[in-house]
Amino acid sequence: MMVKKDLLYVVPAGKLSKDEILSLLREHPEIKFASLVGIDLAGNDTDEKIPIKFLLENMDDFFNGTAVQTDGSSVVLTGIATLNNAKVDMLADPNVNWFVDYNYEHIDEETGKPVGTLRIPAFLVHNGVRVDSRSILATGLEYVKSELMKLFSKYKHIPGLEHVNVDEIDDIIFTAATELEFWVKTPANKAQVEELRASQVMQEQYWQRTRGEVRTAMEQALLLLANYGLEPEMGHKEVGGVKAKIDEAGHLSHVMEQLEIDWRYSTPMQTADNELQARIVIREVFRANGLDVTFKAKPIIGVAGNGEHTHIGMAAKLKSGKIVNLFAPADMKKDFLSAIGYGAIMGLLKNYEVVNPFVSATNDSLNRLKPGFEAPVCIVTSLGHSPEVPSRNRTILAGLVRDVTNPLATRFEVRSPNPYTNTYIAIAAFYITMLDGIKAALESGRTLKELEAELSKDAGVPGFYLETDRAYRSEHDVFDDYSPEERDRLFGKPPATVWENMQNLTKYPEKLAVLKASNAFRQEIIDAFKAGALLRWRTELINRIIPENLEIVKECKCLHDAANASDYDMYMWEKINSLRVYLAKDSMAHKSLFSRIKEAIQAGDYATASDLQIEMSERMVELQNLYSQYKKNMIHDC
Repeated sequence: MMVKKDLLYVVPAGKLSKDEILSLLREHPEIKFASLVGIDLAGNDTDEKIPIKFLLENMDDFFNGTAVQTDGSSVVLTGIATLNNAKVDMLADPNVNWFVDYNYEHIDEETGKPVGTLRIPAFLVHNGVRVDSRSILATGLEYVKSELMKLFSKYKHIPGLEHVNVDEIDDIIFTAATELEFWVKTPANKAQVEELRASQVMQEQYWQRTRGEVRTAMEQALLLLANYGLEPEMGHKEVGGVKAKIDEAGHLSHVMEQLEIDWRYSTPMQTADNELQARIVIREVFRANGLDVTFKAKPIIGVAGNGEHTHIGMAAKLKSGKIVNLFAPADMKKDFLSAIGYGAIMGLLKNYEVVNPFVSATNDSLNRLKPGFEAPVCIVTSLGHSPEVPSRNRTILAGLVRDVTNPLATRFEVRSPNPYTNTYIAIAAFYITMLDGIKAALESGRTLKELEAELSKDAGVPGFYLETDRAYRSEHDVFDDYSPEERDRLFGKPPATVWENMQNLTKYPEKLAVLKASNAFRQEIIDAFKAGALLRWRTELINRIIPENLEIVKECKCLHDAANASDYDMYMWEKINSLRVYLAKDSMAHKSLFSRIKEAIQAGDYATASDLQIEMSERMVELQNLYSQYKKNMIHDC
């Protein structure tokens, strides 16, 4: 895939007038189509092919939402756009970059260039109200900014921000960045989980040199992302994978490895749009090099999954033009955070039960959040052992990232998102819940040391804001230094299924009220998101997960014969077959576990289905481990 300099990759936000945009498009006749890109509540992006001539003739209509409509009942706006009220208008957003998506397999005969589609980010409007993910983020940030400005009017002296005259604050700047991990492999290639796990434990892959088609694709992707203005900062191998083999032609075969690509931070909306474009670019570039890419959170059970650590920052722009980080304290060597920084992390942690459903809304996402894979399972933070020496604890939910010599770099890294997390909605939830903690911190009138003590309190110690029975900070390895029972007691028991996670939106009404106060998370939006997530959970459980598990059960076949079998072979097979029957075979007297899950779903008994899903996952791991041991004892073919 060639990265050409004479193509138009991006129309920069707010820098061109309507006439200049029209002129630019006329200068690039290879751009044949336009597409309004709306994001539904599941994070899916719309894609149409609108002849560019129609855009040129109806530019004004694109900005007032009358040019294009879509069938809202066909995207995830569950309960909002219904079959008998499905019309959704698409409203172009001129405040972000527009990208041109080129089809390198379709060359325009007139120009000799690939045919392009101008992708225009858009809002989705139903019955005159915006109902999409981009609108949730936009509304949420407007609310947070407005409330912060009110706080600055009320509290003139903020602990840790003594160097800032709050009367000089002209604007609030929100920044965000995501790190994208993904697995890449040659088509139809499979690797043994044991081999992948061994390579991971032995740390054979992380930051190793890329080779062959993987290296080529990585380099091309980085160059192409730069053309789109994403300013890539690094591409490297991640912890997962095995060493590829070389075929007779000198090409790499049996590729199975994990990669990461990072790019520069931006505004939250542009960051989310950039991430969407990055996934498109990466997938297409690697495909052009004969490689499959998956952004699934846990594509291989038992091996490292794909995270998408999300960095959240907050700054003030003064009337002089100076930028001041609102999380960073005046003395970086004396204190970890300002009062706003302490409040922000406390707000996120205290309210995370109602944030988590918007971060981890799929079976795949929750499969990743298991102990032992550097994926967070507990609602806990880490600040470092001392302000003078920044440190990073990779076992916690949200950690402080700081550089003593560069206060502007102070930010929080939320480690729970994955590449398919709806970044628009997740970032909105982060900032809104952070605001709740900021309000509490400033209203308390406490010093920085007192705020640090609140965040660092032991479970059982009352706090002015944080819950008495919970702890919220740990500088320990959360996986190795606590037992599962201790983790659950100190930091709360994490949800194991989509059903359990979505139930938090009902179990914690006072925390949900924090989100709803913004008007970004209106009740109809919350209900629609929850209904859509549960519909996908039920459907995937019955139509994908159980059939896939059934195939695994069928593949666990008897490998020994009576003449050559050892007592160990017969013992192991008896255990394996008993488990196979329990999982998958019905009798007149007993229903299999698979059948009981289906029946619970069909009866609307989702709590039972959720419990049985947990049991199914445990039993499937047990089956695969037993069968692996059994196979290893075979020394001949039957």
